[in-house]
Amino acid sequence: MHWKKLYLLALVGCLYTQSCFRKEAARETVKPRAIWTHEKAREWYQAQGILLGPNFTPSTAINQLEMWQAETFDTATINRELGWAADLGMNTARVYLHDLVYQQDSAGFLARIDLFLDLAERHHIKPMLVIFDSVWDPHPQPGRQRAPRPHVHNSGWVQSPGSRGLQDSTQHPRLERYVKAVIGRFAQDDRILAWDIWNEPDNLNEGAAYGKQELPNKLAYVLPLLQKSFVWARAVNPSQPVTSAVWKGNWSVDDSLTAIEKVMLNQSDIVTFHNYDSAHYLEQRINWLKRYNRPIICTEYLARPNGSTFQGSLPVARKHQVGMINWGFVAGKTQTIYPWNSWEKQYTREPQVWFHDILRQDGTPYSQAEVDLIRRMTTVPATAAR
Repeated sequence: MHWKKLYLLALVGCLYTQSCFRKEAARETVKPRAIWTHEKAREWYQAQGILLGPNFTPSTAINQLEMWQAETFDTATINRELGWAADLGMNTARVYLHDLVYQQDSAGFLARIDLFLDLAERHHIKPMLVIFDSVWDPHPQPGRQRAPRPHVHNSGWVQSPGSRGLQDSTQHPRLERYVKAVIGRFAQDDRILAWDIWNEPDNLNEGAAYGKQELPNKLAYVLPLLQKSFVWARAVNPSQPVTSAVWKGNWSVDDSLTAIEKVMLNQSDIVTFHNYDSAHYLEQRINWLKRYNRPIICTEYLARPNGSTFQGSLPVARKHQVGMINWGFVAGKTQTIYPWNSWEKQYTREPQVWFHDILRQDGTPYSQAEVDLIRRMTTVPATAAR
């Protein structure tokens, strides 16, 4: 080939390579979207109506893996139970995902999320999807999940990413792909309420059987990955808010916050928190969090023996215009009708007072008075409920 042609081909190749390099560099340096302004957050919240719903796992799943893996993805149960939630007037649900399902079958996982969203939309429920979780078993394994331990609260729940993913920084690119792929796929999807980046990231599971299996320096691994996860989430420019809920301690002043809590609150578009104590403490925590001047949602509550009840919590939430998402819905394989101390204390039958959950597996309520209250709270205007 003539030397001039060779030169031209080489020049074109060089220009093409430089162009691709610039495009790739541009992709890598795209700035994450900004944290929402207070005004944008309030505008979003006002468009949602009264937010009320459960943390939802179908009664046939022991954990997130069993809910989402292809072999056990139970659309019939999901559809039926979301229908029961809609019958109570509920309009949201908090639902946990898992990184190992994406690693195992990324295309299938995204398709199943899409189908789940279709089912939820059919019942006018906009879910909040949870990306990571630091609670219970730190050694998740894909595939067939173990059977529940009889009468034990959440005996098969698993962490995401788990100890291995936390301590091995070479897995961070995998986790980044998971976060960006899932949120990016649904970033403009109005079927989704919000993204909960990490459930209780600083939970060491103290007092539970799995506490002894935790990494010695777990929080040192969690903090940088939590920071990265917020950046990854906003990098795909989601139209929905991103958040992570504070769940223990004193949040009354900035000086009382831990490093992880500061990330959770300062990087969130909306403020979320947990409360498993009485209505007095619920109101106290709401008042603490008002200084952030953002919408507030309690994404976990309901522990009846602790004094966290629908009767006590819902009027306080309505008074302060706070969204409420209780733990559990239909009693099933998670066995969260049993209390946390079932990890240490042996139970042999259904407790007289359920810890979490609302309905039995046939759809009948644990307490008719509770479901009547929920229905009233979802239909009565806020000003009349005060």
